[in-house]
Amino acid sequence: MNTIKSSVPNTTVTRNVHDLDRSTGNIYESLVIISKRANQISNNMKEELHGKLAEFASSNDNLEEIFENREQIEISKHYERMPKPSLIAMDEFLNQKVYHRNPAKEQK
Repeated sequence: MNTIKSSVPNTTVTRNVHDLDRSTGNIYESLVIISKRANQISNNMKEELHGKLAEFASSNDNLEEIFENREQIEISKHYERMPKPSLIAMDEFLNQKVYHRNPAKEQK
């Protein structure tokens, strides 16, 4: 994914809970938005990884080809080193990069 910035931490970060409910007024609503965005990011990353790994798939794999395919191993390692989708979604939410709306609130 090209949209992942290096500013997204790869490790656990302590967050202020009050920062999460600033835009919605409800911590649980904010967490639902973050989790839905994390699912979207995860699905996109999974599709991208499967697409890249599909290039290496062959119908007649033998044991030597499986162990010698360094490019496939490097692609897998790259995706393992990337920040987790939940961290990316949290960063996007806190930086107001996620569009969200609540239709139930709009009807009132």
